[in-house]
Amino acid sequence: MTTAAHTPTAKAAAPAGARHSSRTPRKRGERSPVASVALHLTLVIASVIAVFPVLWVLLTSLKPAKYATTTDFFRETTFENYTNLIKDTEFLTWFGNSVVIAGLTTVLGVFVSATTGYAVSRYRFPGKRGLMWTLLITQMFPVAVLIVPIYNIMSTMGLINQPAGLVITYLTISVPFCAWMMKGFFDTIPREIDESGMVDGLTPFGTFWRLILPLAKPGIAVTAFYSFITAWGEVAYASAFMVGDENLTLAGGLQKFVNQYGAQWGPMTAASVLIAIPAALVFLFAQKHLVTGMSAGAVKG
Repeated sequence: MTTAAHTPTAKAAAPAGARHSSRTPRKRGERSPVASVALHLTLVIASVIAVFPVLWVLLTSLKPAKYATTTDFFRETTFENYTNLIKDTEFLTWFGNSVVIAGLTTVLGVFVSATTGYAVSRYRFPGKRGLMWTLLITQMFPVAVLIVPIYNIMSTMGLINQPAGLVITYLTISVPFCAWMMKGFFDTIPREIDESGMVDGLTPFGTFWRLILPLAKPGIAVTAFYSFITAWGEVAYASAFMVGDENLTLAGGLQKFVNQYGAQWGPMTAASVLIAIPAALVFLFAQKHLVTGMSAGAVKG
């Protein structure tokens, strides 16, 4: 009787255990449906927050002046702000000045940073440690502290209101950081490559130019992008060192649309959109190397 009494219970318990064991266990790192929904919702909200200011500026640039501060984005859409910006202001002159200054800063910044980083990475010389500390310490000073002494130096050299003055100033900003990063990147390249270049009869610069530099494309892309953005979007030095509409850069030119009585939102937003295009193109060109270059440069210091 006892066996007969317990047999149905065992049979009933068996299917329940089988059903429980038939559930597929969650893999390690796999998110639950609730967590997945929460993650995607967070990403959507973050994307909207990131894109909203850019979209607002773009839509405002397509509105007449009377609707500039309203939410009537698609009412009387016009390109008048762009045409007036190009015809009635010195925008093209400012744009050309910025292209020249940013281009020179990028080329010189890449060359100086790469050669400095390679020299520090491969050679021992007196003052090496002091040089690296100097490059590091210069990053600690804010613009407000440096702008007056740099202005005095540039004034003494006759470089105020000259593109060369801004290029030199921007190099003092970009080269220290980029040289440190390039040094870390060159540390990851085997020294055997340098030795093979010497065996083939290459000079140290020939080894650097022909063998090492092609392997450093990710680091060069990061250096070029950082140098370009430094020169393209900087405001404080450009406003202090350059005067006169024919000498202003884009950063200084935008200030012409803001005065004590108000702001000209139409031309300002139109100029902002046009200014962002070159920066976006440079980013798209360098983006495939940016993550690799920044991570490789951070491996060794």
